[in-house]
Amino acid sequence: MKYLIVIEETATGYSAFTPDIQGCAATGSTRAEVERTMREAIKFHLDGLAEEGLEIPKPRCYSTYMDAGASRS
Repeated sequence: MKYLIVIEETATGYSAFTPDIQGCAATGSTRAEVERTMREAIKFHLDGLAEEGLEIPKPRCYSTYMDAGASRS
């Protein structure tokens, strides 16, 4: 499964989260590192849910870009 992750640049590096898996977040000093740690965090969360016999959340979120300069009526 592919989950949407949101990556944000911070003053000290990067942070990431997925809106599809509550509480699943990661940090890193580079984009590559935060992507790696986020992949590990997702696996850790999903493995924990499976071990507990809980439902694995299906990916439901998506992203799009909007033009913020659109005129308003």
